[in-house]
Amino acid sequence: MSILAVNDSMDFNSLKKMLALTDGNLATHIATLEKRKYVKVEKEFVGKKTLTTYTVTQTGRKAFSEHIDAMEKLIKQCK
Repeated sequence: MSILAVNDSMDFNSLKKMLALTDGNLATHIATLEKRKYVKVEKEFVGKKTLTTYTVTQTGRKAFSEHIDAMEKLIKQCK
């Protein structure tokens, strides 16, 4: 989510490389985020290959922001 939050969109292979995940691991994570409507998945053909891109939805941005806020509160409590 942090990568998607700071980029307009990101394609599957770029995400996979940045996160050092396997195809299956990334697909599983993305499926969970899509199910919760945190990310929008778009598929198109470039030549004969499929290009899958992901963007964060408003729901996803809100949930991510709330998560970051909760993490910051937790860190402050541990000091």
